[in-house]
Amino acid sequence: MSILSVINLGKAYKQYSNRWARLAEWFIPVSKPRHHLHWVLEGINFSLEPGEALGIVGINGAGKSTLLKMIAGTVQPTTGQIQVRGRLAALLELGMGFHPDFSGRQNALMAAQLLGYSQDEIAQLMPEIEAFAEIGEYIDQPVRVYSSGMQMRLAFSVATAIRPDILVIDEALSVGDAYFQHKSFDRIRQFQNQGSTLLIVSHDKAAIQSICSRAILINSGRLTYEGKPEDVMNYYNALLADKVNHEIEFSQTNAGETQIISGSGEASIVAVRLLDQQGDLIEVFDVGQSAVLQVEVRANKDLPELVLGYAIKDRLGQAIFGTNTHQLKQVLCNVKKDSTFIFDFCFVANLGEGSYSISIALHSDNTHISNNYEWRELAALFSVVNMKHLAFLGSSWIPPTLEIKKII
Repeated sequence: MSILSVINLGKAYKQYSNRWARLAEWFIPVSKPRHHLHWVLEGINFSLEPGEALGIVGINGAGKSTLLKMIAGTVQPTTGQIQVRGRLAALLELGMGFHPDFSGRQNALMAAQLLGYSQDEIAQLMPEIEAFAEIGEYIDQPVRVYSSGMQMRLAFSVATAIRPDILVIDEALSVGDAYFQHKSFDRIRQFQNQGSTLLIVSHDKAAIQSICSRAILINSGRLTYEGKPEDVMNYYNALLADKVNHEIEFSQTNAGETQIISGSGEASIVAVRLLDQQGDLIEVFDVGQSAVLQVEVRANKDLPELVLGYAIKDRLGQAIFGTNTHQLKQVLCNVKKDSTFIFDFCFVANLGEGSYSISIALHSDNTHISNNYEWRELAALFSVVNMKHLAFLGSSWIPPTLEIKKII
């Protein structure tokens, strides 16, 4: 049985042409409605099993935060229903519910009461909350003197003082220092291993892909895409550059992976090849072997600027390395229609054993956001094996030299 079910969920707000229309509707209830409904979310359906982690992504204003607020119970849905089994803890807007004139300790006590903790539980948990937050003497200072990072530390410490059955997080962990972010994610992973279900909204691709087993994309108030975190983040990346006449198409690779291709088509990728030093096609590299990424490109229109970029990704879709011709100071300018170019990127595969993919992008300027001619995920696939070197761990081959000095 699912621990969380969202069934045909929708949220709409009343909008009035002016304040007098609102007053008229209040005081003349028998008259015709003087408002129209603005739907923020419509027809959202998904469910989560115990221990599952779901990432929610989407552009600002898509309705992600509204969805989490309804799940947390701070906003009531207009249509549909939410079924929750077990204890739910939510970390929504930073410092939401904190009173600026009360101390951190007082706010922690009130927040714990709102989460349903008993007085005995709160007394027992406060030392642990203080220790995990690591804000020192500020715990007895008014929250108004806290930095955003300190508020996040305290809010997260309270929300996770007892392992919840469902943990809901809305971007809050993007605030604060790297140390506490690592500490927070370590606690989240511990909760996952113990069976907690996670629901997280984040623009951090690495966080979504490393923690979540599944992801959904909310766009214009609707659930647009659902699947593996890597596929959803790739689709989201394509949407960021979505302009008039841009197309997003899906296809399957020979390995059964979902390939996403997007762009205006003003320039296109003709072929992508991985070559060894002799110029032969290759799919398996030895650690540290020299390689050539060869990309053939055609301009379908006159272009003032053409930039080619690539990113090497691991099996989870995390970028290992990426660059483009803009960063390499080799931009093609005033490109004529039907011109064809071959780009040879020579590099050394200083990578750990495993499977990798390469994404290719054609655009102008430094990123694909302004003019995305073509973005192709999984443009090439390859594997790395270790045939000549000593065993090592990790995704990068960074061989050290070792010197041991005897002191006594």
